[in-house]
Amino acid sequence: MANVRIFTDSISDIPKEWVEKYDIGIIPLYIVFQQDSYLDRIEITPQEMYNMVVLYEELPKTAAPPPADFMKAFSPVIENGEDILCISMSSHLSSTYQNACSAAREFPPGRVTVVDSLNVSAGTAMHVLLAVQMAREGKSALTIAQALEAVRHEVQLNVLVDNLDYLHRGGRVSSIQHMLGSLLRIRPGLYVRDGLVHAGVKYRGSKDKVVNKLLNDMLSQIHRIDHAQVIIAQTLEEEKAEWVRNFIQEQTSIQHVHIIEGGCSICSHSGPHSIAISYILKSEPLFRA
Repeated sequence: MANVRIFTDSISDIPKEWVEKYDIGIIPLYIVFQQDSYLDRIEITPQEMYNMVVLYEELPKTAAPPPADFMKAFSPVIENGEDILCISMSSHLSSTYQNACSAAREFPPGRVTVVDSLNVSAGTAMHVLLAVQMAREGKSALTIAQALEAVRHEVQLNVLVDNLDYLHRGGRVSSIQHMLGSLLRIRPGLYVRDGLVHAGVKYRGSKDKVVNKLLNDMLSQIHRIDHAQVIIAQTLEEEKAEWVRNFIQEQTSIQHVHIIEGGCSICSHSGPHSIAISYILKSEPLFRA
């Protein structure tokens, strides 16, 4: 029986209860304000980060954990006789994947396997949940990695950002777009495809109205959605996330709807009061009977 320990980086937003239940290793990213850096979720919380944004009047930068951080975390596990499967955030958005691969090469071949989730937050968390389930079934790290790479293009992540403030501060929208968006109460939708973040539907209206539109867009594809599990990520939107979970459970036969909280790494880009939904969307068949 294979003995595989699952690792991931902190932008996966894995909750503490999953870490304890499944013995998941978390490698934190760094949150950088001016000359000071903080370990995500260890030395700084999202609320503390938001307070510092107000204090410094600028957004923090995020930095990938260096290979040394991965090696330090991996070493005792390898010495204990376990193999490691490390699931990273998208290699197109950070050097985290490359640094994990560099660390993996310092151990005997086959002991550390690294998978690029091509995703972030709840999308990466979906990969972690799948990996944990397969590891519990006794599958090897290589087998799990191959299964994840086969399904990763089907893992969807749709994000509803509350407003354009953080995207504007981060240089992702112009001042004119920010002004018009604020006047028209536009809430941008984002999505991840092939490891990159793209602009999606621009929703207009109240938060309740917009969340309903996001859910209806999801439910329009319910025949293609894997019904095993859905993951909701939220940033300071606990009540709204709970409402979304109840809605999905009442309207569908999806078995498990998880809620996770966005950490500083993702919050520094999306800002507070954002909602994201991740699910596996099966490919459409080319021909129908």
